[in-house]
Amino acid sequence: MNQKALSTLEYTKIIAQLEEYASTSMGKKRCRELVPMNDLQEIKTAQAQTSDALARILRKGSISFSGAKDIRDSLLRLKVGSSLSIAELLRVSALLRVALRASDYGKRDHEPGEEDDALDAMFRELAPVVSLAKEIDRCILSEEEIADDASNGLRSVRRAMKTAAEKIRTQLNSLVVNSRTYLQDGVITMRNGRYCVPVKAEHKSNVPGMVHDQSSSGSTIFVEPLSVVKLNNELRELEIREQKEIEAVLAALSNQTCDHLDELTLDLELIGELDFIFAKAALSRHYRGCEPRLNKDGIIRLKNARHPLLDPHRVVPITLTLGENFDLLIVTGPNTGGKTVSLKTVGLLTLMGLAGLHVPAAEGTTLSVFTEVYADIGDEQSIEQNLSTFSSHMTNTVKFLDKADKDSLVLFDELGAGTDPVEGAALAMAILSFLHNMKVRTMATTHYSELKLFALSTPGVENASCEFNVETLRPTYRLLVGIPGKSNAFAISRKLGLPEFIIDDAKKHIDSQDESFEDVISNLEASRVQMEQDKEQIAAYKEEMESLKKQLSAQKEKLEQQKAKILQDANEKARKVLQDAKDYADETIRIINKKTDGGEVSRILEEERTKLRTKLDKTTSKAQISQPKASPSKKPDAKKLKLGDAVKVVSLNLRGIVSSLPNARGDLFVQMGILRSQVNINDLELIDEQTISGDGVPAMRTKQKGNGSGKIRMSKSATVSPEINLIGKTVDEAIPELDKYLDDAYLAHLEKVRVVHGRGTGALRNGVHQHLRKLKYVKSFHLGEFGEGDSGVTIVTFK
Repeated sequence: MNQKALSTLEYTKIIAQLEEYASTSMGKKRCRELVPMNDLQEIKTAQAQTSDALARILRKGSISFSGAKDIRDSLLRLKVGSSLSIAELLRVSALLRVALRASDYGKRDHEPGEEDDALDAMFRELAPVVSLAKEIDRCILSEEEIADDASNGLRSVRRAMKTAAEKIRTQLNSLVVNSRTYLQDGVITMRNGRYCVPVKAEHKSNVPGMVHDQSSSGSTIFVEPLSVVKLNNELRELEIREQKEIEAVLAALSNQTCDHLDELTLDLELIGELDFIFAKAALSRHYRGCEPRLNKDGIIRLKNARHPLLDPHRVVPITLTLGENFDLLIVTGPNTGGKTVSLKTVGLLTLMGLAGLHVPAAEGTTLSVFTEVYADIGDEQSIEQNLSTFSSHMTNTVKFLDKADKDSLVLFDELGAGTDPVEGAALAMAILSFLHNMKVRTMATTHYSELKLFALSTPGVENASCEFNVETLRPTYRLLVGIPGKSNAFAISRKLGLPEFIIDDAKKHIDSQDESFEDVISNLEASRVQMEQDKEQIAAYKEEMESLKKQLSAQKEKLEQQKAKILQDANEKARKVLQDAKDYADETIRIINKKTDGGEVSRILEEERTKLRTKLDKTTSKAQISQPKASPSKKPDAKKLKLGDAVKVVSLNLRGIVSSLPNARGDLFVQMGILRSQVNINDLELIDEQTISGDGVPAMRTKQKGNGSGKIRMSKSATVSPEINLIGKTVDEAIPELDKYLDDAYLAHLEKVRVVHGRGTGALRNGVHQHLRKLKYVKSFHLGEFGEGDSGVTIVTFK
């Protein structure tokens, strides 16, 4: 990928941000070296690694590789037989600790049949040589200190050094006490590794010994008394032995480390690679990015894509396609309207995707693999090279035309600008035509109306515009594909207060065709705005309908549960009554049997008791059924389905009747109580019920043993509708029907019912109200409110 495109599209800034998320020098180096790739499989692998690392971060939290240093120089020294220093061995130990931490982090429980992700193999290959790390940590306490227990010889030498030092201090302390008048201070000091005392210069002869130093003023000399010279010599010899023992310890540790050169080399490589991969994942999390789909067909589909270097709370996402129905996109619109940002977003996200980075866009975003991306963006006027803006842009364009092919993406900002408008527009049109004929994916921004017409009249070329609000004189930064941008010079000038007569005079200098073309664009823009508003309103209506549908479904389910509960309670009460009667009858028969000799009376009583027991068994069986058992699933046949068939809507868990035959797509209407909804035949099941109650709910049935009728309908009180319609009836016709309906509803334990009488003259409503006042089981009634039917409905509440 050419470096100019990477710089122009600010890819280098993305890499700088990526480097901040790496915690090791190896990972940072991999970040700096990251460039877009052109091998599809390599890109997919890199994207999968980023996605799997992000999934682990979201599931287990972040991982840090800090502490791991680049020890390649140390490993090279080990190969040639050199010993490592204390600091180098500590870096080896730190690397192994990071490898152990990473290995533990990478462990995860696999579901049965689950395959490895893109990182499992890397985590498993880590070789944290725990024994070596522990040995180094045992022997080396810090960069300045080796542990006494590092070796037996070192422990023995240090014990002897401690003894010698104590003897020296004892001798010197005695000298300080006895010769205090000759000393400058009553302290013991060290000079050149030897224990000394500070003697006044004039008393030098009073303290025999070796002079090792003198103060800057000359008033104090540091003397090693003769009494401790031998002891100091012994201590010095012990220090030399200590150093040899330390070197022996370091040599032993280095030999152990050398035995694991292969593991350390692999750990170093894997930790650098993992640090780099998790840096990409952290950057994706920061951008709220997604893994783009990839292809080699030159197709770009951006969904709500954002420029990663702009404030995410202020940037307006763009959505566009390129290379599918058209391979050349011409973007027009006012200055500061977002054209250049849109151009850079397409180019930068393409480079990021090809580098294995997630892109800040919505799921479903698709990018294509390009061997080269060429970008001519911004003012590149060069004083040093004596090039004008036009010359500089044209120099870039010449290079692009010489190298671009069908596997390239070319981006132009203000193509043809900086020269005579007529000539610039002609050149721009010729350049774009050449690239279009070469099937090069191209995106260009411009102000020229000629290019708008070129896009409208050329197959495979599409217009786009950046929306501008003339009322607020501000761009919205929304990219609208398929609509050319309108020149807003006159509208903006008028809004800013330019006199109308000047604007009218300016319009006279515009060609009538250009003016009509701008009017067409205005009409297109107005139509688009209206369509978007209509779309939003339709979406709101659809959401409201879905909400109402869910409410009705919930209410229906609740009614079904209440109905089943009422039936169960009623049967249970009946069973108890019959049980009491049977118990009473049994007791009576026993008394009679005691007082009689049996015979005909006993036989008759026993027969009656048997009949009562049979009736009780039937009632008990009913009481045990709380919910009707679901019949076996029967999928309806579209050809055999008839109007009025009883069905169950599976997705709503509601029963109803077929009110229309299915169309070619299998869609039909089903009446479910007061709800009539269009469903697909695949969402239906045939049910055995063929008798439907007035509210569209199939009547419940039960089997009857002992007669040939097979099935009987249950009492109407169990399936009564929550509403009665009296519209069109006279008062004399309506009152008897209303009376019977209210009795059934009250027996069914309905809390409220709706009486639909309509508005009309009010005679039927008054008659209904007068009748309701006479009924003792009616608690209250009132006309319907808004949403209940208003004055055409009366809501009745039972006691």
